[in-house]
Amino acid sequence: MIIKSIKLSLLKRIFLFLFIILLAFSILLFCAFNKSWFFNSSSNIDSLNNVLSSNTIGENFMNQISNISTNELAEDSNTSNSYIKWVDFKGTSSVLNKLSDLDISSHNNNDTVKFNWIELMAYLGCKYGGDFSLFKQSDLDALVSSLREGKTMESITSNMKLYNYFYQSYDAIFHEYIGEYEIATTDDTGNIKYVKKYGLKAFLPIAKGYSFSHYKDFGTSRSYGYRRLHLGNDLLGSIGTPIIAVESGYIEALGWNQYGGWRIGIRSFDGKRYYYYAHLRKDHPYAKDLCEGQIVNAGDVIGYLGMTGYSSKENVNNINIPHLHFGLQLIFNEVQKDGINQIWIDVYEIIDFLRKNASQVYVAHSDTKDYERKYDMMTND
Repeated sequence: MIIKSIKLSLLKRIFLFLFIILLAFSILLFCAFNKSWFFNSSSNIDSLNNVLSSNTIGENFMNQISNISTNELAEDSNTSNSYIKWVDFKGTSSVLNKLSDLDISSHNNNDTVKFNWIELMAYLGCKYGGDFSLFKQSDLDALVSSLREGKTMESITSNMKLYNYFYQSYDAIFHEYIGEYEIATTDDTGNIKYVKKYGLKAFLPIAKGYSFSHYKDFGTSRSYGYRRLHLGNDLLGSIGTPIIAVESGYIEALGWNQYGGWRIGIRSFDGKRYYYYAHLRKDHPYAKDLCEGQIVNAGDVIGYLGMTGYSSKENVNNINIPHLHFGLQLIFNEVQKDGINQIWIDVYEIIDFLRKNASQVYVAHSDTKDYERKYDMMTND
């Protein structure tokens, strides 16, 4: 019995000794991990720069850049002579509607406190790490109450290290979506006059009265030509559906592209957004007299939905289902425009948000059956 007791005591000491060693090793690993995570900021930037300088493209690039934390992206963009390298937009149409309504109603009602929806968006972006599926109405209500009580957004966000990053990112997307504009209307005598308004001045890319469907297809695989990711949203509709300029700008690209078929590229006036409309109609893809370098206004008819593309030969229908490919590229530095590290965002929720502002059109040219917008609009661009 005494021998058995001694053996048990020895085993207990051995187990205790092994437990202490394991615990000490775990503590050392924990400290090392947290030191590199919280304090080694230079390695964070290096990891971002490594991705950007690796010449990685397509799916591999998306996978690598998506693993870079928002903190790293924000820290890099705040360094001297730097700019934002990546934006992963995870907004929802419901939140965009809430924020835009607050902005527009506060201006139209001439409230003492007038809200800026991009500032509200940036605040919530900080709260949720950019993921608006985490949205809580109570968070927005608390922010609105604080602003109405006289607090400034600057004071509220003073301790939010990511606020400037999110503000610059969301402003790059939505800078020209809300503001003052003048819209043409017809008075009782039939004369056209312009009425000043404040509100949503960006348009759905599909004309009013034309149906379409879409689904979340951003980042899905494409194989024509080479394996790549789908960097846009496909709006499925009928051939000939009038396509609308979402925002005012100038036509930077026009013509045939073997992947996008007949396509149009429109650059915003501030240069930060490039709108890509592809797979336009065979034989008659563009609105009457449209040309490269031309200025177009938000709400203008620019072309017609089709199924061209996937061919090195021009004017070929090789797309199985008629649709508009609609893409939005963000450009913080001109090297990003055609470089390998382009920023294309998921526009699915933006499309749903813009459903409430579709441009009404009519057949303006009976000989060519070309459409034009019914009500002209002037902005302060």
